[in-house]
Amino acid sequence: MPVSMTGFGRAETRAENFSHVWELRSVNNRFLDLKWRMPTVLRSLETRFEKILRKSASRGRVDVNLTVETRSAELLGVSLNVAQAGAMLDQLRELAKTQGVTFAPDMNRLLSAANLWRDDSAEPDPGLVASLEEGLARALGDWNASRRVEGEALARDLRGRFATLRTLAAAIAARVPQVLKDKQAATAERLNALVAQAGMSFEPERLAQEVAVLADRLDVTEELTRLAAHLDRLDEALGADGEAGKRLDFLIQEAFREINTCGNKAQDVEVSRLVVDFKVELEKCREQVQNIE
Repeated sequence: MPVSMTGFGRAETRAENFSHVWELRSVNNRFLDLKWRMPTVLRSLETRFEKILRKSASRGRVDVNLTVETRSAELLGVSLNVAQAGAMLDQLRELAKTQGVTFAPDMNRLLSAANLWRDDSAEPDPGLVASLEEGLARALGDWNASRRVEGEALARDLRGRFATLRTLAAAIAARVPQVLKDKQAATAERLNALVAQAGMSFEPERLAQEVAVLADRLDVTEELTRLAAHLDRLDEALGADGEAGKRLDFLIQEAFREINTCGNKAQDVEVSRLVVDFKVELEKCREQVQNIE
């Protein structure tokens, strides 16, 4: 069953000394494009997290957001530059005194002052890392579930459109023999009229040869046969496991090529109308396939 590239997943974890939230949002893209937003002190883990994510996705733009709250800086492998923070607070306290205002520092602001935190060149706490990986796995599960639901909806829509394409292809195939018959009769009549007007004779064998050449130019049997094969393979690809998007997109391109040839060769108003309807429906299929991984 195909999986959509569009989805959302979220997982929240609360422990005694920390809490964190993973959020994933994705849209369609030709390749896998990962955008990470996480605390700077955890950037060293990005490659580790990416290996986990790549097991669940092969295409699409994925925005990954990680929010972490801890009750101990040691969990992150960083420490506060106490001397610098104290000097800054002393300066602010002195400024408040000269201005005659009460100084009440907000210690929580220190958490957002990146220059006050020093990297101790230590790995984050193993327990925190394990929890982050487990949280990412749960977020990926939630994300994949939403993508599967969307993928099922896309598959239902595409199957209906593939059925419409088969109906249109059958209508073209039914119309072509009559087109050939009419064109052959019109050609024979026109050639006989021209020969008679010139006062000449025209051998039946020669006439049959000219009509056969015309029929060969107008015949789209091979194109319709290949088109039917492409439609069969579209159904197969839609029901297969694994990455279906690229395969479906390629088959739709091949179907466009065959139906274009049918329209160019048939030289019939009714066939042209059916070909246009086929192309419109096929373009809608292409738009839907762009969202499938």
